[in-house]
Amino acid sequence: MISVTVPIYNEEENLPLLYEQVRDALSAIGRPWELVLVNDGSSDASPAVLDQLAANDKRVKVIHFRRNFGQTAAMMAGIDFASGDIIIPMDGDLQNDAADIPRLIAKLEEGFDVVSGWRKERQDAHMTRTLPSNLANRLISRVLGVRLHDYGCSLKAYRRDVIKDVKLYGEMHRFIPVYASWQGARVTEIPVTHHARQFGESKYGLERTLKVVLDLIVVKFLAKYAQKPMYVFGAAGFVSLGVSVLSGIWALYLKFFEDISLVQTPLPLVLVMTAIMGVMCILMGLLAELLTRTYHESQDKPVYLVRETRNVERRTAPRPVDAPNE
Repeated sequence: MISVTVPIYNEEENLPLLYEQVRDALSAIGRPWELVLVNDGSSDASPAVLDQLAANDKRVKVIHFRRNFGQTAAMMAGIDFASGDIIIPMDGDLQNDAADIPRLIAKLEEGFDVVSGWRKERQDAHMTRTLPSNLANRLISRVLGVRLHDYGCSLKAYRRDVIKDVKLYGEMHRFIPVYASWQGARVTEIPVTHHARQFGESKYGLERTLKVVLDLIVVKFLAKYAQKPMYVFGAAGFVSLGVSVLSGIWALYLKFFEDISLVQTPLPLVLVMTAIMGVMCILMGLLAELLTRTYHESQDKPVYLVRETRNVERRTAPRPVDAPNE
């Protein structure tokens, strides 16, 4: 089965067209399919439109969040509730073209595990959207070693087995190909069509570039030190303690050989502060080690809360649903 998952936030005008485009593209393939629509706390008429789509077509699953949890949580919910062995996320603003879905699937069938869309001719404002995105993509590719032109394109195709254990937090959805690659998945990309937005307003601005950089630091840290955080905190602690020792030696040299009183230099203060920082870093490293073990040995924490669902069997829900399934 093929599962197309779409996070939805205030896209009431786009939803009927989105459904028609996905339906036409998937029906042409001739394989069983479903459309998983995740309402990320929309404040417009999107919930009512979604419910109507689910009522008209049982292949449409709808998940309503209690409030807005963000695109990453909505994508995670789409993956969790999807039943297909191929999962295809895409945006709900009609800028992705559902007609590209068969091409993504065909590329998967060549033996790849992840096929990423590349908005080669992107229809967005150059200075505020395209240029920052291109710079971020180059930085991500260089730092993480997975060469893709467009990490921000939501239209991708995954084999379920390469993302079934991926847990997403914050704004980490763009790094799914990286996580999959680290697990040995074969990753490739193909150019896809990108349309200008027709209805509604974009939810993203320049501040998203800063978020990407911060997320990149987190991913790089997790890649190298998730299992041994003490290596980072311990190294910083030893460097700080080293500065403390050198400051003390220099202060004593100035006192006994240059006749400069300790109170005439900031070195004693540097000694104390760096010593404290060094000890604190090592203690934080020990605490991080404890948290790492607790994380790996405890149950997963949900990143979203589901109010209700449509056309979703309770047994398929990965986490408790606190309202009846209608």
